[in-house]
Amino acid sequence: MTDRAGAISLPTVDGNWKIVELREPRRWKDHPRPYSSRVAFAAAHVVADPFGDNTPGAPAVVDWESTLAFRRELFRYGLGVAEAMDTAQRNMGLDWLAVRELVSRSAEQARAYEARIASGAGTDHRTDITGVDEVIAAYEEQVAFVESTGSQVIVMASRQLAREARSADDYRRVYDTILRQVAEPVILHWLGAAFDPQLAGYWGSTDIPTATETFLGLVREHADKIDGVKVSLLSAEHERGLRAALPAGVRLYTGDDFNYPELIRGEDGHHSDALLGAFAAVAPAAAAALAALDEGDLATYEAEMAPTLPLSRHIFSTPTFYYKTGIAFIAWLSGHQPGFTMVGGLQSARSVAHLARVFELANEARLLPDPDFAAHRMRLWLEAAGAAR
Repeated sequence: MTDRAGAISLPTVDGNWKIVELREPRRWKDHPRPYSSRVAFAAAHVVADPFGDNTPGAPAVVDWESTLAFRRELFRYGLGVAEAMDTAQRNMGLDWLAVRELVSRSAEQARAYEARIASGAGTDHRTDITGVDEVIAAYEEQVAFVESTGSQVIVMASRQLAREARSADDYRRVYDTILRQVAEPVILHWLGAAFDPQLAGYWGSTDIPTATETFLGLVREHADKIDGVKVSLLSAEHERGLRAALPAGVRLYTGDDFNYPELIRGEDGHHSDALLGAFAAVAPAAAAALAALDEGDLATYEAEMAPTLPLSRHIFSTPTFYYKTGIAFIAWLSGHQPGFTMVGGLQSARSVAHLARVFELANEARLLPDPDFAAHRMRLWLEAAGAAR
């Protein structure tokens, strides 16, 4: 059956079909300068080379032109880039050789555009680590590399440390050592188990209040070396409590893709800044909201953010660590990459019905720059997936 003009038939999770009316594209305003009221980073994905052997376990083959062009699209809306993070498939297909090239190229481009960039430094290049001392050495190598590019450092959570640590003291020893050495203030990243199950029990405890006390102790001791903390536990209540307990001058960069509008808005004199994978999918709307917040226009801020939240919550639905697939899918529908392919073959990580819903919610939020083009690609993909009507 052929869709009528201005509409598309999409499969649903219950095996039925629904007609979705294509919404008129919105002319979003450019905002190439940063925001005055909040610091905002988008954690960007990488675009796979469609001709590369990006099968699971193979070294990543990246489409560098499209990958860097996507970052320029984020700069267009006043967002900094959080580079080489979990959104870029660290520990899920992006190997260290590709990470080095990605951070180098992206940092050079950010300088040219006078845009902010912060890049992940971890321990994932070492698969042979035994003991905490080797974790420290691995962190030192990656931190030194990121600093050498001119990018700010994001100290990522380490799977190897989670495996080797025997107590909270081991975490303190590792982070004490690294934070004493950094040249400029860093961002600490606490990535929750929803994003990476191998990080369960980080900071030495599966009890979140206990882990939080260890984390806060490190932050308080090294506040002069910490620009901010990014917390990805998907708990607004926990984030508010942690935010209020941070030392003066240490930012909380929300990583809560379920509750970011209220956390960024803030209340009672406290607010969160942003370092979000969701912002890579909703950049124009996030820009409109943040521009309104700069003007103190809370009503417009709320109105601009509201349509993005159902989309973000769907993209980050369980299993959350496959959210990257939805972000790459929107980029493809929007014309930011030539094919719906991902390093590690991760384009297969979400179902047909899930990605059809991504299309529907992106359309509802008017985030598809050319809805007819997006619908054309959606139909091609459904047909290739055996789901054509």
